[in-house]
Order: sequence, then C-alpha cells, then structure tokens
Amino acid sequence: MLCSDVAVERCFLFATIKETSTVIRMVYELTEQKKIGLGLIGFGIVFTFLGVVLFFDRGLLALSNIFCLTGVALLLGWRSTWNLFTNRANYKGSAAFLLGLFFLFVRWPIVGIILQIYGCIALFGGFWPSVKVFLYQIPVLGWIIQYPVLLLDRLRGSS
Repeated sequence: MLCSDVAVERCFLFATIKETSTVIRMVYELTEQKKIGLGLIGFGIVFTFLGVVLFFDRGLLALSNIFCLTGVALLLGWRSTWNLFTNRANYKGSAAFLLGLFFLFVRWPIVGIILQIYGCIALFGGFWPSVKVFLYQIPVLGWIIQYPVLLLDRLRGSS
C-alpha cells in the first residue's frame, strides 16, 4: 500500500494533483491532424504576406485562402468549422470573408483582402485569448511576444 493510515489525505491530494496535471497536459496535446492544420495555417499566412508584398498577386492570395481554410478545418474539425461559419452570431464575419474571397477571384484583390481581414477578425475574435496563451508557451516565440509587454510594464513602474 502506498499510503499509510496517517498520510491518507496527503496521498489523496498528491493523486488528485497528478490526475489534474495529466488532464491539463492532454488538453494541449496536438494530434497529427492538428499539427498539419497549424502548418497549413502558417503556409497560408506566409502566402498572404507574399501576395500582399508582390502587389496583391491573385494566385498567391488564392493559395493562401485555400491553405488557411483547409488548415482551420483540420485544426478545429470539419463539423466545428462548418458550425463556425454557419452560426447565426457569425453571419456578418462569414459574409465578409466569403465576399472578400469573391472579390479576390474577380480581380479586386485590395477590396477582397480588406473584407477578408474584417471577416477573420469577426469570425475568430473569440479565439484570440486562447491563441495568446498558446503562443506564450512556445519557448523562444513566447518570450519575444511577451518582451514588449514586460518592457512597457517596467517603463510604467519606473516613471
């Protein structure tokens, strides 16, 4: 027996903490499908950047949309992605995103990108706190992202 009669409560507390840490660790585990989804979203961001830098190249922007939409679908799951776009509260963001995609295909890339940015902010605005926590936990990137915040806090405290 691992626990003596005297330390039963302490042993129970340790077992509870161990189970809780296992559950927390399982929440942040990434399956292969989610890793591929994150990779596709990353490629989508890179292609969007290149498409904008190269004077709104239509082909690169179309590829970035395909990568981003497929990546979101793999990351969230197909049904969750469908529910995200068809949820009544997200109609405005979905319409703006799809209208931006339409404008991109009819050769109005600047209007299309502006509408897509608005649509993404409207659709994924609720995910920003979760994304922020996830990015803070990445070893080097988390420190780089937190550094300006820490610097501002330090400057505020010294004045």
